[in-house]
Amino acid sequence: MLGVSIKAWGTELGFQAVAISDTDLSAAEPGLAAWLAAGNHGDMDYMARHGAKRTRPAELHPGTVRVISARLNYWPGEPERARKESEAILSDGAKAYVSRYALGRDYHKVMRARLQKLAERIAAEAGPHGYRVFTDSAPVMEVELSQKSGLGWRGKHTLLLSREAGSYFFLGEIYTDLPLPVDAPVEAHCGNCTHCIDACPTGAITGPYRLDARRCISYLTIELKGSIPEPLRPLIGNRVYGCDDCQLVCPWNSFAQPSAEDDFRVRNGLDHAELLDLFAWEEDEFKSRLAGSAILRIGHQRWLRNLAVAIGNAAGMVDNSQARSMLAALQARAAYPSELVREHVQWAIGRHRAAGMNAEGTEA
Repeated sequence: MLGVSIKAWGTELGFQAVAISDTDLSAAEPGLAAWLAAGNHGDMDYMARHGAKRTRPAELHPGTVRVISARLNYWPGEPERARKESEAILSDGAKAYVSRYALGRDYHKVMRARLQKLAERIAAEAGPHGYRVFTDSAPVMEVELSQKSGLGWRGKHTLLLSREAGSYFFLGEIYTDLPLPVDAPVEAHCGNCTHCIDACPTGAITGPYRLDARRCISYLTIELKGSIPEPLRPLIGNRVYGCDDCQLVCPWNSFAQPSAEDDFRVRNGLDHAELLDLFAWEEDEFKSRLAGSAILRIGHQRWLRNLAVAIGNAAGMVDNSQARSMLAALQARAAYPSELVREHVQWAIGRHRAAGMNAEGTEA
């Protein structure tokens, strides 16, 4: 009965679904080891450093025998309308595309606080238990655990999919020493569909269930601390923080449910922001506007790096007036103190000049 109560308490706290799994991830261990050995994690050294702990929950938190997984929707608005709006922004060279999960408050804070409340509620009912709460903040194989618990199945893009909610949701976990009854996995329902693989702008999804993070736009714009490889820059388009393409084309996301969370409502107009407006933010404004946002973690330099690439990719897509404004904005950053920013700004200037505009805004 405790397992049933936990799910009910989770619903009361605003989670869309809660399920329970055991901790046996031995079947996933060889695949993770091979993925790491191939270097698919790129510069995310922590992935290799904590590799074994990901598949052995009891090593990460001693005493763990069960994992409670929870799902929280984040999609801002009716799915079909939001999808069309996203596609319109992606095709507008003057706009900036921010992954929809990052438009509001940092989900880590929202999920962690709610999971902590659920863990405390369990303790109040069942007595003290050894537990630890995780929200994408430690070596946890959250998709694998959620799949075991029956919250969904792993899609070919490697994200968790649900028949009721698509993939527009956050996942969080409670590792606990309570021997709770476990839930059964569900069947996969991707069939022969390859929409996500076909849609990936950089070919990062190298096959069903295989992702090379080094080519993934989310990795390139968020995780990568250094220079974005030049061959990949044109493929990024105007995506300045993350990428949703594999999710936008997924048929199961037609069943996604809009989020009711006030914390996930759009801030700073980031759902329709202009590239030049964001590029004009100095560091103090970047920090103040994005306080409480997941975007803040990349810092101002990488923010400018990403925007410079997007502005460079706008060359040939915008009218002459917009192109002149973009070139002027880039030139204003040409002597920026950060070498990382300067490199990408110079690349973007070259793109605009190659498209036929010189510094004065006349045809070269």
